[in-house]
Amino acid sequence: MATDPTSASPAAEDEGDPREVRDETYGERLDRKWNDILQELRSVQAGSQLITGFLLSVAFQPKFSELEPYERNLYLVLVVLAAFATLVSLAPVILHRQLSGQKHKDRVVRVANGLLLTLLVVVSMLAAGVTSLIFDITVNRETGWGALAIALAVLIVFWAVVPRLGRRAGRPDRIRA
Repeated sequence: MATDPTSASPAAEDEGDPREVRDETYGERLDRKWNDILQELRSVQAGSQLITGFLLSVAFQPKFSELEPYERNLYLVLVVLAAFATLVSLAPVILHRQLSGQKHKDRVVRVANGLLLTLLVVVSMLAAGVTSLIFDITVNRETGWGALAIALAVLIVFWAVVPRLGRRAGRPDRIRA
């Protein structure tokens, strides 16, 4: 039996009840993982498309010319991140189309998993940056930096703390009857 392409690290293990045993073939497992990736891509794409649309419309507002150089530079960095997020979100689907029917599902799932993680990091940075830009423009620079710090702290919690809590709570020795 071939090895699972996404289980190289504990972080890549299936979510849910660790005691759950699935009766599925390797191909069924790959199909399930691919479908999971597609569902996650759909949710991230929707959010990143909204942010991208917002950013692209900002440049056509009358007050855009009044932005300070720092604000304009931050805006341009965010537009680049938004464009990159859009392209990365398309990559797994393009990969699937290019390799469809060539018996490379394990490679598609492995690469798409990496691309999805990259997308999540980029969209996380994008959301924090947009928050900072909005507070910078509407209040002041210090508040923009504060908003960025809070957004980054929340992201650290989501990326580092919450997964650890989930793993700990899911251990059989922690489950209460």
